[in-house]
Amino acid sequence: MRLRLSSVEWHAGPWKCSADGVFVPGVHMVSGRVGSGKTTFALLSSRLLRPDAGTVEYEGISSHILSFQHPEYHITGRTLDEEAGSYGVDPFTACARAGLAGREHEDPFLLSRGELKRFLLSCILMRPWDLIILDEPFSALDCRGKLSVCQSIHENRSSIVLVITHEQHILPRTDYLWEMRSGTLFGLGSLPGAISAWESAPGPVRMLLERGIIPANLTRDDLLEAACRIRE
Repeated sequence: MRLRLSSVEWHAGPWKCSADGVFVPGVHMVSGRVGSGKTTFALLSSRLLRPDAGTVEYEGISSHILSFQHPEYHITGRTLDEEAGSYGVDPFTACARAGLAGREHEDPFLLSRGELKRFLLSCILMRPWDLIILDEPFSALDCRGKLSVCQSIHENRSSIVLVITHEQHILPRTDYLWEMRSGTLFGLGSLPGAISAWESAPGPVRMLLERGIIPANLTRDDLLEAACRIRE
């Protein structure tokens, strides 16, 4: 399976989003500052946005999904039970995984945004997809929720998983690192080597790099292990 973007361009007035890259199975983190073009890239990759130039090709991909940053955009059911059914997953399991056991018959719009985000991601990550595009999956979640999503992402790494985020603290185990810089996608390579070229790296990662330490990966445990190598 491959997601291939070839000389892709999309314009909004004078601003341009451009991307070249091939995405294979594994976890790909696409980082970048707010306003750098990450959501536009997500829409182009999901084919919800037609490029002005270039092509977006799916090779061997028969199923794909895009998770929007705001979970309200996805709701089609009157209850969590109905909503889980629209994804073809068991509602009791979906609610339990989201910390909402016993609330299957509630109106999704009565949940907090964090609760709804947990539920949505639970539904998406419970079933197999060839291509999973997650736009800001950690927004509205507390630390426990972010760690749970990281674990679910790891369990889906046989798919092509694009984690598009500016999250600074809790990140999933990542295979490939990409970065949006002022509308242009840069492929930094596989980890851990790619970390040294990461311009928008979170503060803890920058601190380690300044001391000449490259963490093995980006999870909280990896960063803690790397911090233990600091010599005063």
